This record gives sequence, C-alpha cells and structure tokens, in this order.
Amino acid sequence: MSTHKYVDKLCAAALVLCLLLTFGFMNGEALGIRPAASVMGYETRLFDTEQVHTIDIVMDGWDGFLETCENEEYAQCAVVIDGEAYQNTAIRAKGNTSLTMVSSMDSDRYSFKLEFDHYDSGRTYYGLDKLSLNNIIQDTTYMKDYLTYQMMGAFGVDAPLCSYVYITVNGQDWGLYLAVEGVEDGFLRRNYGSDSGELYKPDSMSFGGGRGNGREFDMKNVMDFSENGSFPSPPEAQPFDSTQNTSESERHRGGGPGGGMGSDDVKLRYIDDDPDSYSNIFQNAKTDITKADQARLIASLKALSEGESLEGVLDIDKVLRYFVVHNFVRNGDSYTGSMVHNYYLYEEEGRLSMIPWDYNLAYGTFQGGDAGSEVNAPIDTPVSGGDSRPMVDWIFDSQEYTALYHQYFQEFLETVDTAGLIDTAAELIAPYVEKDPTRFYTYEEFETGMETLRTFCRLRAESIAGQLAGTIPSTEDGQAADASALVDASSITLSDMGTMDRGGFGGGERPSPPGGSPEQPDAQPPAEGPPGQSQEPPAIPAMEAQSVEILRQGSPGRPGGGFPGGEFPGEGPASLSVGALLAIAASLAALLVGICAALLYRRRKG
Repeated sequence: MSTHKYVDKLCAAALVLCLLLTFGFMNGEALGIRPAASVMGYETRLFDTEQVHTIDIVMDGWDGFLETCENEEYAQCAVVIDGEAYQNTAIRAKGNTSLTMVSSMDSDRYSFKLEFDHYDSGRTYYGLDKLSLNNIIQDTTYMKDYLTYQMMGAFGVDAPLCSYVYITVNGQDWGLYLAVEGVEDGFLRRNYGSDSGELYKPDSMSFGGGRGNGREFDMKNVMDFSENGSFPSPPEAQPFDSTQNTSESERHRGGGPGGGMGSDDVKLRYIDDDPDSYSNIFQNAKTDITKADQARLIASLKALSEGESLEGVLDIDKVLRYFVVHNFVRNGDSYTGSMVHNYYLYEEEGRLSMIPWDYNLAYGTFQGGDAGSEVNAPIDTPVSGGDSRPMVDWIFDSQEYTALYHQYFQEFLETVDTAGLIDTAAELIAPYVEKDPTRFYTYEEFETGMETLRTFCRLRAESIAGQLAGTIPSTEDGQAADASALVDASSITLSDMGTMDRGGFGGGERPSPPGGSPEQPDAQPPAEGPPGQSQEPPAIPAMEAQSVEILRQGSPGRPGGGFPGGEFPGEGPASLSVGALLAIAASLAALLVGICAALLYRRRKG
C-alpha cells in the first residue's frame, strides 16, 4: 500500500530526471559541457590520404593575378574540389621569402591560400574555412611537410591535416601541390570543439610574422650566420619597436649560432606583466583576444619560466609528443632553430601546447650541412648553443620529465612506421611528380631525394635508439667529448633533399600559365622515369564535368549564384556525430521507459 502511495511522486521525479538528461545531452555545449573534438566533414573528403585529389581553379585574368602575387592580395575565383564546385572563393599567394624566391627563379609556381569564408563568413568546405596549397619548394622529396604532419598526427599531436592535390587552372595542368588544413577556425573546432581556447602564431615582425613581413629579408644572411657567428641584420620593412620590449641584448641573449634571431616573446620567455612586451605574440593572435586572455597567457609564461605548477600551465602530454616528433625531424627553421618561428601556440584555461607548422626545411635541410651532425643530433639538447627556450627547457630541468620524454621517444620509434609512410606516399605521388609541368626538380632528383629521406629517417632512428639506450651521448657536450659511437651518415647528402639555398627548378622552362597567350611555350614534357617504369603515368582522375559559364563569378553578395537552389556542396547544417546521436537515443529511451512505468503504475493503482 505504501508503494502505491508514493508511486506518482517517484514516477514524476523520474520523468523530470529524464527530461533534464535529455536537455543536457542536446544542449551540453551551451551548458559548458564541451566535447574534446568535433567531426567536421572535410577530414574524410579532401584529406583522405589514399588518393591524390583534384582542384581546378577557375578564374578570369589568371595571368594578371600571377603578376601581382607578391602583393599577397586576395582575388576572386571558383574552385572545383574532387568534382564539387565552389564559387566566390578567395585566393592569394602565400609565403614570405618563398614569394620572392619563386619570382627570382622565373617561375609562377607560387604557394596559394584559399579562403572559403572570405566573401561570406558562413561559407565553408564541409566545415573547412582556410586551405593552404603548398608549392613544395626546396623539397626534392615532395614529402618533408607531408611526412612530418603524418607522423605528428599518428603520434597524437594536434597537427594540420594534409593530402596531395593535383591542381589545374581553367582546366589546364598546373602541378602537384600539398593541401594543408589552415590552422584557424575549422582546425580549432575539429580538435577542441566549438568552445576552444586562444590561438597565436608568434613571430618577430621582421622575420615573417604576417602577410608581407619578411619580404625584404635576405636568406643568404642565414647561411652566412652559421659561418661568422653573428646575427644578420633585420630587413628595413616593418622594424620591431624596441621600446615595447626588452633591450636588444636581452632579446637576443644566448649569443653565437645557438642564440637565435627571435625576440624574447617569440621564444616564449617571461619578460614582465606588460602586454606590450609581447607584441609579437598578441599582434599575431588568430582568435579574438581580450585583456583577460593576455593576462592569463603572461601568467602562464611566468609560471613556465619559474618552473612552477607545470601541470597547470602546460598540456604535458601534448607538448612532449610535439617535441618528440619535432626533435626527430630536425627542423632548423622553427622554435628550436635560429629563426625561432613556424609554430602555433594554443592556450586554453591557462594551459599551453604547441601546434606544428612548415617543415619543408626539416630533416637537416635548413642549411644543408653535415649529415652526420643532423642524424646524430642530441635529443636532450635540441637547442644548439644552450640558448633558453622555456617551452622545451622544462623537459631537461627535471629528471622525471626527461625520463618521461625518453619513454615517449621510445614509444614513437616503436609505433610510428616512418618507412611505411614514405613508401606509401612515394608510390601514390610518383606518376603525378613525373607529369608535373611546373615542378622545381627533375623526376630523377625526386627519386634521389626520396631515397635520401628514407635513409635519413632510418639512420636518425638508429641514433636515437642508441641515445635512449645510453650507447650514444644524448647531449651536445657528451657528443663533443666522445663521438666514437655516432652513427655513420656519410652515405647521404642532405642537399639531395632540397635546402634553403637550393630552391631548384629542374622542370626547365618557366611554365606557361593556363589561359595565357597562345604564343607562350608549352610546358615541358615529363622527364623520363627509371628503366622499367611506364613512361605514360596514369591519367589524373577526371573531375565532374562543369560548365565554365556556371563557374563564372557573380558578386560576393550572391554566394549561391550558379548552383541549383543557390546552395553549395557540403554547406548544409552540420550533421550530428555518432556519439551525439547515441546519447540522444539513450536519453529518449530512458524517457520512454519512465513514461511507460508511470502509465503502468497508474493503471494498476486505478
């Protein structure tokens, strides 16, 4: 009798609980319950690495656009990605020194950046807002960037997605490029959910901190830098305002080749509590930041420099994984190198982590020096010369963290199949390299570079295994004292993979821009492959037929022009993830059970 007395109240309470659970599942993000990552849609489309994708750039006045590429100004075009067409997309050339380098080589093969949301903030490619198209300059292997990003991703680093794309312009062959996910809104949502933290791309303004920066910088000075031990003079364009930072000597403390050219803030050193002292960070913010965001980041840098509460200011796991792969690939054009740039800094609730960027000069090819020194580079002193870089210094300030770092390195060597990644990519792209009309290198140079990269990675892994085992010194001082056990790398020449001073242009004549005048010469025929290899590479997958007239540009105010129904492929409402659907289904099932139980007991009581 007592059970029936309270059954209505119990059922009502169960019903309310079910409703609250349902509301929570369906509105978790609004309540601050944020998923670790989101499924966007573009991950399995453009960034499927099992195929070479196709991108056709459809644009009136392509020749005129190429003539103004060094201005890095956006122009309007349409792009057809694997047969799906997108009007009113913005395109510009990208890069710093590579822009002038391409021009000086009498080439038009620039790197490009596509912005799907430039003219309409609501437009994306299946959730992707920005896309980089890298021209693979200074890289005979075609895969220094690709391999690094793949290894980063395989080892659990929040790295940009990438894939190979064969580009045509107005239907005519242009070349094989690497498509790289822009580290902006889409990347943040994919990795951290819709309520992500703050993103920065620290860079000294004179050394390429943004569009147009670094254009006057002479990279020959970098090559001379290792010889005379002095710092090259920064370019005249956009000089750094020293009144907003510490003194020149303090900003470049460390001296010698290991000191680096970046300012203290780019090295992530704590300077003081004044946000103006960190202009090279905050002026390069990729998200909208507030004064509270600035104060929080400065506090984290202070705690990092003092070695206090590291678990509260660092994502220990993410940072260790980043530096394991980073230190494996030996990129001198990076945070640990002399230029001190080419990285993103992510901060969320005071915790910092690193995001990789730009590895076309990795594998010891930044200056293309001695192969043995790069293959055997000590993993416990990754910054040459002892210069302070707080984001990596903490690992070696503690025996506990050094041991953990070594454990991660061992895991990397055992779980990431570097050779397999190289072989798979080489087999995939070889026919496209062979027929690439604007390539910087010959097909034979590609083959040599690819084999050199494969050997470098094998020898590098051998050296690191010895360093972890204690048979090879793992510090700079240790190797200077005893070099007897170092791995012999005399069989390879680093410059065979492409270096800073060897941009290359093995493809012969300057390519004829698609849509150019008829009297311009045709692109050169493919170089002959090795004996036994087919001289006719497979045809590029045919794109879905598109009328050029359909793709002609309407005004940016008419984003749907030229497509049935005025919609773009992949731009419908975002679909729910499998996990979200299961959570809603479980909640609805619980709600249904509660209702049935209430009706059953109600009927029995009656």
